[in-house]
Amino acid sequence: MPLGPINILIMNEAIKEYKNGVMIGLGAMSSDIVYLLLIMFGLIAYFNQPYILNPLAFFGGLFLIYLAYSIFKNRDIKVNANRQNIKKSSCKKLYLKGFVLTAINPYTIGFWLSASGYIATKELTPLVTILGMLSAITLWITIMPYLVHRSKHRISSRVSYYISLASAVILFGFGAIMLINLINSM
Repeated sequence: MPLGPINILIMNEAIKEYKNGVMIGLGAMSSDIVYLLLIMFGLIAYFNQPYILNPLAFFGGLFLIYLAYSIFKNRDIKVNANRQNIKKSSCKKLYLKGFVLTAINPYTIGFWLSASGYIATKELTPLVTILGMLSAITLWITIMPYLVHRSKHRISSRVSYYISLASAVILFGFGAIMLINLINSM
């Protein structure tokens, strides 16, 4: 799996609490399922239009920069802090964060367009391929946050600070690149 914005967000939340990472992942997977349904009904090609991709790139870039700011702002929170010191996030809010981040990412549309093209050119059984992809995503969004959460006790406060800082910089970079690419395409 690539180290993209959604995986960084899953890891960042899984450090706080395992279910947080899973909820972000479930939201992202739900958005992927929507794109899969659009592929199955032949509607995804209509999304590959500038009047759809440009607003998605704009809002996606802003959303990534907002997430980067949130992580940067909370970079001093200790990994092993008492549960009372960690701000609780609702499952619904985490799920929506994962769903929205994946839904408004124009690269997600590009990925699913290329995946559907690959499935068609290789004459793969679409249902088996889709079930395989969903199984892989499910494994990833449950095992990866588990491993991150279980290993958090090995992360010192200083390392945690730098992980948060690096996560914020990477997310900001993804957002900025998305906005710069949008400006350059106009």
